[in-house]
Amino acid sequence: MISNQILQSTMEGLKTITRVDLCVMDTEGNALASTFDNAEQYSKAVLDFVSSPADSQVLQGVQFFKVFDEHQLEFVILAKGDSEDVYMVGKIASFQTQNLLVAYKERFDKDNFIKNLLLDNLLLVDIYNRSKKLHIDTDVRRIVFIIETNSDRELNALEIVRSIYSSKTKDFITAVDEKSVILVKEVAATEGYEELCKSAKGLKDMLAGENMPDVRVALGTIVTEIKDVSRSYKEAKMALDVGKIFYSERSVVAYSNLGIGRLIYQLPIPLCKMFIKEIFDGKSPDDFDEETLTTINKFFENSLNVSETSRQLYIHRNTLVYRLDKLQKSTGLDLRVFEDAITFKIALMVVKYMKYMETFEY
Repeated sequence: MISNQILQSTMEGLKTITRVDLCVMDTEGNALASTFDNAEQYSKAVLDFVSSPADSQVLQGVQFFKVFDEHQLEFVILAKGDSEDVYMVGKIASFQTQNLLVAYKERFDKDNFIKNLLLDNLLLVDIYNRSKKLHIDTDVRRIVFIIETNSDRELNALEIVRSIYSSKTKDFITAVDEKSVILVKEVAATEGYEELCKSAKGLKDMLAGENMPDVRVALGTIVTEIKDVSRSYKEAKMALDVGKIFYSERSVVAYSNLGIGRLIYQLPIPLCKMFIKEIFDGKSPDDFDEETLTTINKFFENSLNVSETSRQLYIHRNTLVYRLDKLQKSTGLDLRVFEDAITFKIALMVVKYMKYMETFEY
């Protein structure tokens, strides 16, 4: 459960302080971490020590110590030297390794619990029982962030996010798939969605600084009970998808700020096809030429203002009016009329949604 790298770092740190060489071996006599060479020469001695009833012993000028995990022997610590000082250092190394076992086991258990909580794999009674056992508060404000890196460095992203929030022991960082990192963040009473979006933007910038420029962060809603964390996760997933479809220019997307995109995302595809057929009479906005699409988008950007749109497109006002009249003849919708403009805008969004779903299916 503990990586050899962590064990090696711990033993080297203890040697720096005590000047005593140390080694960690498994119960089969394999050296997992060591501050001296040729640790394998003690493999047979370790195997003999494992089968003995003693918790510590001295052999060949080396002191041996057993490290248990719930009465199960996990490691053997070797400390070179047979003095009382070396014995004390060996006991300290054993104690430190024991604490690492407990800490990493608790972290594993919490990570497993959070994953199952996000995926709705727990009964309500199990959620509260396991929360109590793992010392996790059940009635604090929390929100779920999904961090999607769009790269092959998900493991790096996971470790980077963990390092950023390492001092915040009440936040949980995990991953439920290969595409994204999940942050279950505790929310202070003074924090709202504006502050949380700023935090998400800061997180994105930090990851960009780690050579991960294509990062998107999605937020669910704030929940006050642990049983609702899965709901915030589902909302964040929806926000991620809706953001890709309708708000591709945004790197941070909050579920609470999805607007009409949230409604369209939940429409069944047959209903969408029926709506498009009704509006465009079998045609599709994809059939419009680039000039027409540019005109439409710029007209919407400028809140249906003819003068400002013509200025930004560098065309005469009459030219823009001509294009709008031409569009009205082909679709029956006059974008200068508010109701027709809304219908057209929604139709464009529906087409985007349909194209995204077709890509997703294949």
